[in-house]
Parts: sequence; structure tokens; C-alpha cells
Amino acid sequence: METGFLGNLYRDGEVIIRESEPGDCMFVVQAGQVEVVQQQQGQEVLLGVLAEEDIFGEMSLFTGEPRSATVRALGECRILTIEKRSFLRRVHEDPSLAFRILQRLCFRIKELDAEIMARKVEDTAA
Repeated sequence: METGFLGNLYRDGEVIIRESEPGDCMFVVQAGQVEVVQQQQGQEVLLGVLAEEDIFGEMSLFTGEPRSATVRALGECRILTIEKRSFLRRVHEDPSLAFRILQRLCFRIKELDAEIMARKVEDTAA
């Protein structure tokens, strides 16, 4: 990993955060893409792909719980790390930052709700 002016540069396949590890910072994808994967019953399951301006790692920042998934670079990408102290200071200075993050979290919840409903419909039809 190389340190750049705006963030860290990760190469294809390089792990940015690992499932079950403690976390006290969040990340912003500045350029490129990352994949979010989780271990389920001994298998690695792709949860999603994130791209420029997407955030990840915020759940551990808020809850203090271990990381819920592993995030790896898909190709070369640049990632900005935001430490908890810096995040709290920025929210204090600009409360709209917290609002924008809540919007993204609500969007993720909405997507998950739709996915759950689709699976229920599939299960009922089967």
C-alpha cells in the first residue's frame, strides 16, 4: 500500500478491513471500487461492490463492535480513512455530514428490506 495525498492507494485484492477485527475509523472510496464480502457457513459471500464516494466501516465507528465484513480492493483504488476523533470533530463543525451519512445508511436499509421481501416472495412461490 502506498500513501498518497488524499488517501491510501490499494492494489487489486488487497484487504482494507477484515471481518471480525476491531474498528475505530470509517472509509471513503475516492477512486476505484472495492468488494464487500462476508464468511457464511465457511463460504465467502459477496455482499456488494462499492465505488467512488461510497463509505464503509461506519458501523464499527458508531457501535464499537468488530467489523461485520471484509473489504478488498477491486483493481487499484484510493481510499480515505477517517478516524473517529476526526469524524466527531467534523460532525460538530458541520452537522449536515451526519445527516448525509444517515441518508446513506437508510438507503442501505431500504435495499436490504427489498432484498428480504424478494427472497420471501421466492420462498413462497417455491
